[in-house]
Amino acid sequence: MSLGIPQLDPALEASLTADMARVESLLRSHIEGEYPLVIETSRHLVEAGGKRLRPLLTLLGAQFGNPSAAGIVPAAVVCELTHLATLYHDDVMDEAALRRGVESANNRWGNTVAILTGDYLFAKASQLLADLGPEAVRLQATTFERLVIGQITETQGSTAGLSSIDHYLQVISGKTSSLIATSIRFGALLSGADAALTDQLTKYGELIGTLFQLADDVIDISSESSESGKTPGTDLREGVPTLVTLHILSSDNPEDAELRAILSAPITDEAVLNSTLATLRGHEALTRAREILVSYANDARTQIKDIPAGPAKDALLNLCEAIITRSA
Repeated sequence: MSLGIPQLDPALEASLTADMARVESLLRSHIEGEYPLVIETSRHLVEAGGKRLRPLLTLLGAQFGNPSAAGIVPAAVVCELTHLATLYHDDVMDEAALRRGVESANNRWGNTVAILTGDYLFAKASQLLADLGPEAVRLQATTFERLVIGQITETQGSTAGLSSIDHYLQVISGKTSSLIATSIRFGALLSGADAALTDQLTKYGELIGTLFQLADDVIDISSESSESGKTPGTDLREGVPTLVTLHILSSDNPEDAELRAILSAPITDEAVLNSTLATLRGHEALTRAREILVSYANDARTQIKDIPAGPAKDALLNLCEAIITRSA
């Protein structure tokens, strides 16, 4: 499988590829059981693929200690199972029809089955966690709390004293960055990496998590096709606020009045959608969003500037560039 990081050291790439295969194997075998429907529903999104960014970061974090430590692969699977579980629940709340290019579980089996499948995956993650020790369990509990608060923050729609953009960044911090930061922290923690280094990697993970989500926002507007893995205009169709559209919606520029009216609701007309995409691709809001992406990437690089040099550090630095390039 492609790891999605350019210019990887060949030896590190071979090691990560082998470990990712072990992650994939455990991910599938761990959700086997006696209940055929549950197996079918829980494997639905596993089989649909995905970037597997979170387990990859667990493996990269482990490079700063003992990457062969017994708990690394199970921890990577915990992170992916947690992520998958949140997707099942998100799709119910968002009434999504598609996920990863396939029919969503809630659309196929109904909301109740989709919710319970998410719960099942959380349970399976907990089974693996039980063997990783109390510190790992505590970390997962804290992360799960942040995931839930992030979703509640998004659901409430605004936060007193915060601008719409700052509210949105707060949502991303909970819903996306928390688990990505935890993923790399698991690897460093369980590999026996130095505590100060583990904290640096965790902060890097927080920034990369936000960068990753904001890059998706830009891709939804800038991508000319589905080659990026995301159909252009998906967020516009669903009326989902993003970094680009929030800059326009929070502006009082009279020239954007008509555009603000269009962006204030889901765009269901394809002609209007295509026209809006064309307008946004030339709008200063997209330029501003790209500038913010570069700022987060620079902050992430700065966060790890003092960690030990080597192929793993290079990979983390190159990951920043890969995310930026993906959104270009």
